Amino acid sequence: MIKFIPYEVLTGAENMQKDNDLLNFAIQSQIDYPIFRLYGWKPACVSLGRNQSEDFVDKEFLKSCGIDIVRRLTGGRALLHDDEITYSCVFPVNFLKHGENVTKSYIEISQILINGFKKLGIELDFGGSKPVNTKHDYCMLISTGADLCYQGKKLIGSAQCRKNGYILQHGSILYDYDKELLEKIFKEPADDMSITSIKAIRPDLSRKDIISVFENVDNFIS
Repeated sequence: MIKFIPYEVLTGAENMQKDNDLLNFAIQSQIDYPIFRLYGWKPACVSLGRNQSEDFVDKEFLKSCGIDIVRRLTGGRALLHDDEITYSCVFPVNFLKHGENVTKSYIEISQILINGFKKLGIELDFGGSKPVNTKHDYCMLISTGADLCYQGKKLIGSAQCRKNGYILQHGSILYDYDKELLEKIFKEPADDMSITSIKAIRPDLSRKDIISVFENVDNFIS
């Protein structure tokens, strides 16, 4: 059984603190079940990967746009959290068939997302077919085996961290995005041949439609 935490909208700092608190709760309580959470961000926020340099960030520009900045527990590259739904989950390593293997655990956990979006008529598969361009600071321009794509375009970018026998995995599900704003923040083209959004795939789907499907997340464990 998965414990589902209902969708809520918080600041970037509050969201990252809540993910951290859930991971620590799991460790301290030694839970034997997963936790799955959905959330949004207000105001918009740039999150940096745990070890990512912030040299590229124009903090004055972000401030002028009312955009926060926060650092994640997980690795990877920066994201703009704005018009999206974010998921996070905490899994005991031994709950998964291949929990000790990073790549295989991504596949197992991400199957929940694949199954959920299939209910919405959106068929997703794993990224990693394109070479990684290490020059990109923006995470969604890089497709790896940890990411989920629609027809070769990245829709969900995910990252993990591990601590004391537990995995925290969270990721950004693009509902829509502001191409011009992304390019101003990350100073690189936001290639719409590489990324996509729910609005581009199924403009009739609301955030509520997506959230409602994942309220039944227990049904999506293989």
